[in-house]
Amino acid sequence: MDNLLIVFIALTAAAILLQAGLLAAMYLSMRKTSARVESLADEVKTKVLPTIDTAQATLSEIKPNIAAIVANIKETSASLREEIQRVDATVSDVVDRARLQIIRADEMLTRTFDRVEQTSDVVQKTVMSPVRQFSGMIQGVAAGVEYFFAGRARKNGRNREARRPVPQDEMFI
Repeated sequence: MDNLLIVFIALTAAAILLQAGLLAAMYLSMRKTSARVESLADEVKTKVLPTIDTAQATLSEIKPNIAAIVANIKETSASLREEIQRVDATVSDVVDRARLQIIRADEMLTRTFDRVEQTSDVVQKTVMSPVRQFSGMIQGVAAGVEYFFAGRARKNGRNREARRPVPQDEMFI
């Protein structure tokens, strides 16, 4: 058993030495990493922090201007909304009035066309019918007179062609 105890102690010593080596390697690695982190922190302090400070200063200077711009935009949009409502009301009023005027004009044109048609009917009945009748009577008298004179010419021995009456076109008014 003594041998076993010696082997066990030797294995334990080797494990302790291996752990000590690993701890030493971890310590060295951490030291290198710590040095790198410190150098990065110094770089950040020297390069980034002044930029952040400048940005904050710029933002604090611009902030009142941005607030003024936002306030102006609010006022402008409210004013624009009011103007659009007024224009909408005006356009609606104009459209309603135009619609009424179109309806009135349509009614007036309809009445005018009806009256023109009635007047045309009255003229047809009172003027054209008597004119046609009178024209027909004149054509009849002219045909009779022509026939009468054509008959005399035959009796006197004249050999003229019998004249036929040419119907006259209706009178145009």
